[in-house]
Amino acid sequence: MSRAFWLLCLLAACDTSSAPPSPTTTPSPSGPVRLIEAGPGDVPPLVTSALADTARNHRRLLVYVGASWCEPCQAFHAAAARGDLDATLPGLTLLEFDLDRDKNRLTAAGYTSELVPLFAVPGADGRASGRGTSGAYKGGDYVAQLAPRIQDLLKPAPPAPGR
Repeated sequence: MSRAFWLLCLLAACDTSSAPPSPTTTPSPSGPVRLIEAGPGDVPPLVTSALADTARNHRRLLVYVGASWCEPCQAFHAAAARGDLDATLPGLTLLEFDLDRDKNRLTAAGYTSELVPLFAVPGADGRASGRGTSGAYKGGDYVAQLAPRIQDLLKPAPPAPGR
């Protein structure tokens, strides 16, 4: 009986009827919007470093180019700093550049626009990917204008034709 008892215990411990473990998934980005002022140096290495950091922390990164004289930039920056965008743009990190100070190095990395603010999706190499949005209508609710466009940028890029 002792041997039969242990055999039943062993079989019960090897129950295969339970569901297989679910595959691991990347957590959805969450947390407050973070504004990180870009330091000195070439833009691509700064961006690739920020990309690595945001990936480790399950966040998303956009390059943000503003200017001190730009009303939409001021309004957006203030709203992000206050936390007004945390629910709308969860887990977003903005690597922030100033157009007047950083124009040459931004241009060298492909982050150009005729309008500010500029929000750009960086490529894996730290250079501009070509996906971005810029500008806002003067005198309007700047945050309400910009937030949906930024949300669209954060969606996965459509597949290239022929793939």
